[in-house]
Amino acid sequence: MQRTGSPTSTQQHAGMARSMALLLWAQALGLTGSQPSQLTLDPPWTPVFTSEKVMLRCQGSGAPGPTKWYIGQRLQQQITSNYIYVSKNYLGSGSYRCCSPGAELSPPITLRFSDEWLVLQVPARVLLEGDTVPLRCRAWDDIKITRVQFFREQEALGGPSRGTELLLSPLQLQHGGRYRCRAIVNKLFVQGQESALVPVVVQELFSVPVLHLKGPAKPPEGAPLALGCLSQPSPLRPLAHLQHVFYRDEVVVGGPQDSPQLQLPAVGLSDSGNYSCEVRTETASVRKHSALVTVTVRRVPVSGVFLVAQPPKGQVVEGDRLVLRCMVGAGTGPLSFSWHRHGLARPLATGPRYELHAVQPQDSGRYHCTATNGGTAADSLPLWVTVLVPVANATITMARTEPSVPAGESLNLTCSVEAGTAPVTFTWLRDGQQLGSGPVLSLGAVGPTHAGTYQCLATNHLGTHRIFQVRSPVLTLSVTQPRQERWQQGTAVAAGLSVSLLLLLLLAATVGWHLCRRHRAAAGKSWDRDPAAPPEPEGHQPEPRAPPGAAGDEEVLYTHVVVTERGGATSRSRPAPPQEPTVVYAVLPAPHVRLRLPSDTYENVP
Repeated sequence: MQRTGSPTSTQQHAGMARSMALLLWAQALGLTGSQPSQLTLDPPWTPVFTSEKVMLRCQGSGAPGPTKWYIGQRLQQQITSNYIYVSKNYLGSGSYRCCSPGAELSPPITLRFSDEWLVLQVPARVLLEGDTVPLRCRAWDDIKITRVQFFREQEALGGPSRGTELLLSPLQLQHGGRYRCRAIVNKLFVQGQESALVPVVVQELFSVPVLHLKGPAKPPEGAPLALGCLSQPSPLRPLAHLQHVFYRDEVVVGGPQDSPQLQLPAVGLSDSGNYSCEVRTETASVRKHSALVTVTVRRVPVSGVFLVAQPPKGQVVEGDRLVLRCMVGAGTGPLSFSWHRHGLARPLATGPRYELHAVQPQDSGRYHCTATNGGTAADSLPLWVTVLVPVANATITMARTEPSVPAGESLNLTCSVEAGTAPVTFTWLRDGQQLGSGPVLSLGAVGPTHAGTYQCLATNHLGTHRIFQVRSPVLTLSVTQPRQERWQQGTAVAAGLSVSLLLLLLLAATVGWHLCRRHRAAAGKSWDRDPAAPPEPEGHQPEPRAPPGAAGDEEVLYTHVVVTERGGATSRSRPAPPQEPTVVYAVLPAPHVRLRLPSDTYENVP
C-alpha cells in the first residue's frame, strides 16, 4: 500500500547513526599516504523515503582540487565542494562513489528511495565482520508502529531488539542476506504493513588464514620449524588489531600473539601432529581457522656408532681398569645402548658406558655396542680387548736331577714360566753374562768350561711402554770326570808325586852335604887368620886349620857384606873407588855346645 502523506526524519536517530558511520570510516580508512576516499551518507540509512533529502560527503587526503562523483561506473560531475545533496528528483537512487584529490576511489554506497508505508533501513556503508549493525523498521513520516517483527527471507528472527531495531552483533558472514520487517502502523485506515526485502551484504574483516610451513612437512628430529599464519586484512580496515593462535591437534601451542609467526627451535617426535592457526579480533568477535597441516617429525637413523676405550685399543694388564664408551655419529633419540661380547647370547650391560674395575684373563674377547632410537639401530665395529698376564715364576729344568754333570754328556736347559701371556721371550745368563736366547739352551757335550751359574730371564710386554720381566732361580752346574779317567789321572798324579819326592830328597841331601863341607872349611880358616891382619889377596887359598880345643865341633858362618852409600849421593857425584869390604869373622859354638850366657849377642865391630 502506498503512502498518503510525507514523513519527517527523526533527528535523534539520524545523529547517532551519523556519528557511528563517521567513526567506523575513520577507523577503516585513517591511513597515511594514498588511501581510498571516504564516502559517508547523512543520515546513514538506506532506503530513504522519497520525500527526504540526504547528503553525501567525500573525504580524502585534503589536497586541493575538485571532487569527482560517480553513479555506477559513470562520472556524474566534478565539483569543488566535497559534498552533494541527493533526493528522489535529483540524482535519485543508485550506487554512489567519489574520488577526493590525492586519494583513490571510495567504496560504493547504494542509495535507494521508497514510497512504501513501511521500510527496513540498514546502515548505508560497507558492513564488515565484527561490527555492530542495527536494522531499523521505520514507517512513513515516522508514524508510531507496534508489534514489530524481523525476518531474513522467510525466517522469523527472534534476536535482540530495541523496539523498532534489530541488532546484528557481532556481524558475521552468515548474517548476509535479504531482510524485511512487519509491524502495525497506528494510523487511521492503516493497520498491518510489511516492508520490502533489503539486502544486507557483509564483507570480510580479514581473509581466512592459511598456515604456511617454512621447511618440509616431514622435518628430521632436532630441526627447527617455522609456522606462519597468513591472513589478508580488509583494505577498508587495514589497521585492525588481530591476534594469532596456533594449535596442534586442537591444543594451543602458541599465542594469542600479535606476530603471525611461531618458531619451534628443535622439533621432536612429540611435535608431530595436525597443526592449524586462528586469526581473531581482540574481543574474539571474529575468529577464523586455517585448514589443517600435518607435520610428521621423523627420526634421524642411527649411524656412525663407534667405541672409545680407555686404555686405548683395549689393551690392559690383568687387574687394570677398563672403560668402554659408545659414541653415535648421527641419530636422534632418545637413544638406548647395549653391550655385547662375541660368543655370549645375552647383553653384558646397558647404557652408553661399560666399565670393568679389575680385568681378568677371561675378559679378553671381541666387544661391540648397539645404539637404537626405537626406529633404527646400528652396531659399532668390534674392538678386540686384550688382557695381558705378566710373566711369573720362571724355572730352569734339565734331564738330570742333579746339577753335577759328567764331562762329555750332552745337556739341554729349558726355561719355562708358570704364567704369562704370549709372546714370551727368554734370555740366558751364565755367571751374569748373556749367553743366548730362546726357551731351550743347548750346551751340547759339556766340558769343564760349561761349569758355572745359569739363570734365565723371561719377558713379555704390553705395547712399547709396559715391559714385565722375571728371573729364574740360579742353577749352579758342575762338570765331573768319568770313573776310569779319574783312576788313570789319579795314578799318573801319584806316580808324578813319587818321582818328585824322590828327586827332592836327593836334592836336599846333596845341598846338605855341600853346605856341611863348606861350613867346616870356613870354620878352619877363621881360626888360623888374625882378625887384625890385612886381607889376603884374591885367589889365595890358605890351608885349613882347626880352632884350638874345638876341632870339628864348631860351624863357621859366612856372610857377604855389601857396603852402600847413604842418602845424599846423586847421579852427578863421582863414584868412589872400589874398596875391599871389611869382613869380620866370628866362631859360633856348635848347636850342641852350651853357651856361657843365654843373652850373649854378637855384632860386627868396625
